[in-house]
Amino acid sequence: MPRFSIIVPAYKVQAYLGQCIDSVLSQSYEDFELIGVDDRSPDGCGQIFDEAAARDDRVRVLHLPENVGLGRARNAGLEVATGDYLLFLDSDDTLTPGALRAVADRLEECAEPEILVYDYARSYWNHKVRRSRDAELFSRPGPEVFSVGERPELLGLLMVVWNKAYRRDFVEQQGLRFPPGYYEDTPWTYPSMLAAERIALLDRVCVHYRQRRQGNILSTSSRKHFDVFDQYDRVFAFLDSRPDLGHWRPVVYGRMLHHLHTVVSRPDRVPADARREYFRRAARHCRRHRPAGYRPAVGPESARLRLLARGRRRSYAVLRALEWLRREAPGAVRRMRHAVGRPLLGAYQRIAQRLPVRRDLAVFAAYWNRGPSCNPAAIHAKLRELAPHIETVWVVDRRRRDEVPPGIPFVHPGSRRHRAAMARARYFVNNVNFPDSTVKRPGTVHLQTHHGTPVKYMGLDLQEHPAARMDFERLLERVDRWDYSLSSNRFSTLAWEGAYPAGYTTLEYGYPRNDVFYTATAQDVLEARAELGIPEGAVALLYAPTHRDYRSSYRPRLDLARLMQALGPGHVLLTRMHYFHDRQDQTPSQIPDGAVIDVSGHPSVERLCLASDGLITDYSSLMFDYANLDRPIVVYADDWEVYREARGVYLDVLSGRPGETPGAVARDEQELISVLTSGAWRDESAAGLRAAFRERFCEFDDGRAAERVVRRVFLGETTPLPHLPWAERRPAPDPVTALTQRGTVPAPAQGADRDGLDRLRAFSPS
Repeated sequence: MPRFSIIVPAYKVQAYLGQCIDSVLSQSYEDFELIGVDDRSPDGCGQIFDEAAARDDRVRVLHLPENVGLGRARNAGLEVATGDYLLFLDSDDTLTPGALRAVADRLEECAEPEILVYDYARSYWNHKVRRSRDAELFSRPGPEVFSVGERPELLGLLMVVWNKAYRRDFVEQQGLRFPPGYYEDTPWTYPSMLAAERIALLDRVCVHYRQRRQGNILSTSSRKHFDVFDQYDRVFAFLDSRPDLGHWRPVVYGRMLHHLHTVVSRPDRVPADARREYFRRAARHCRRHRPAGYRPAVGPESARLRLLARGRRRSYAVLRALEWLRREAPGAVRRMRHAVGRPLLGAYQRIAQRLPVRRDLAVFAAYWNRGPSCNPAAIHAKLRELAPHIETVWVVDRRRRDEVPPGIPFVHPGSRRHRAAMARARYFVNNVNFPDSTVKRPGTVHLQTHHGTPVKYMGLDLQEHPAARMDFERLLERVDRWDYSLSSNRFSTLAWEGAYPAGYTTLEYGYPRNDVFYTATAQDVLEARAELGIPEGAVALLYAPTHRDYRSSYRPRLDLARLMQALGPGHVLLTRMHYFHDRQDQTPSQIPDGAVIDVSGHPSVERLCLASDGLITDYSSLMFDYANLDRPIVVYADDWEVYREARGVYLDVLSGRPGETPGAVARDEQELISVLTSGAWRDESAAGLRAAFRERFCEFDDGRAAERVVRRVFLGETTPLPHLPWAERRPAPDPVTALTQRGTVPAPAQGADRDGLDRLRAFSPS
């Protein structure tokens, strides 16, 4: 029998559940069982629990057949718990290091009390941690063990179950169980605290209570907040059944009145059209349970509490308005003066925002208005095919207007047409973010497509790294506009939901820009090579490094002349710099003509991938897209330690572990030359790593991602096209296979590695 049973119910918290579980399993005190309750969660919570159970036999998992809510999910865990003490932990919260050891030691010191209360701290998205406002209660002098009658101030603590350890035999003796509905902790905490004869305190923060920006159930406007009335009915029914505890009725009534006021005073809880009914219910509730002679304590809230208890909604609203004016009037006057004195730029857009939203207009942008490309471009093409009635317009920087393909309408940032489109469009598609000035109007739909699977830390995960040069508050304001976030694999889903916490829906549809890797033909591959001037029979390697945040300008990481001299004739290097730099400084003069082709300005990186025989990269997300082609990938990472410390990374692409490293690895230039000249870049070992990497990170890519997006976001279809099984996915043929299919396989170009081409053909997926 374990000392502790830790019950963790989970529903739609996959971005946080792993941290919660790890905080338990990494405790120095090991005598516990962790009971994970998958409340029929539609995301990956069940899988995360199962993976934890597979690696640690202290984890037990319950998969409920239907979603029953937090309270009943906890009850399911109670039914199978075997520990001496019960602890409850919400799935987005964490135990602090050493918490279980401290709890175990305190229980022993206090001779097994029925309840041990410990402190918590609120943890925020910006990594700030703030201990509870009642922390001083834990350090007040007093008896080690007591009843609540000796320390009545404890009833003023946050009445939740996850800041306490309960002796299991006490819970069974009292028949404690959680009711359905919101505020399910209330009918558990009050009865348990009032009934316990032996309570102890632990002056220590044992739980970090995550303050989620969005997604907190209690911060969702809903009539379900009316459940608070039923929960207090249960508390008073308990008092009715225990005459010996009847003297607590005034205290509980006062706590209830404060709780009812908290619910209605939050603008994100009771819907506006239900507030009148809430006040009526509150008045009836207070009349039913009000103890004789009860008077609320004098304080800043006393007038509001009296009005709430009488159901005086209008008077309550007037009082709150007067309080707001007294508090906000000075600042409002300053803001008004500022608004009047500002230039009139943007007046046209503000007027346009008062006009109806155009349901047939979509605005597209990519890479900070650099022109049609990436996922937005692929979605745009499929939209014109499946929904031609929707008018589209791209936002394109003036300096790039000549790069826009014919037939694609576009506007320049800041122009009148741009302001009109931004003010009235229904759909907004971008792989970065629209400007901070963008207004999210009701009825509009914002799709964030992203532009790669992240190796490096993103969003809020960057806060403690030197590369973080951003305003996180403003970042999250932009994220709040998202309705949909696109993902090509579960790894990305978890990264995005943790780095960009908000209320959007994740679409695990694959990346539309990768569709071409499954739809391109042998002829497409050969035409792409011909356009770039790659000789038939040559081995073309695409070199695509990523940006370095810790450097202010681009510096080549390869001696191209030395590399091409080592590779010899018959090899072509396609060099593509990160789009922050556009193109390299200059190709060294000692390199033969045609051996190195600068493709930094090429409009389609996907077409470059099709044309190449292999990829050389470092930490660029291009490796995940390229893996769809099942062609060799070499990781050249000569500054791994610096990059990792400056930017932070989600996975170690140099580890050599299957599913984490995409192929051969080189840590310096000489090692890269050795990998390329020895054939290790495309040998059997590299092919095995690539296969595992592809299976993990190309999970949802099958050539139909763009269609899935268009049907869901623009056409409103809720059932996406099924993903093709792996056995049915056919990537575009590699160049050697493309030549074979055309029936004209030339001899290797002069000086090319003939045996290497044969090995490349041997590992070709087609």
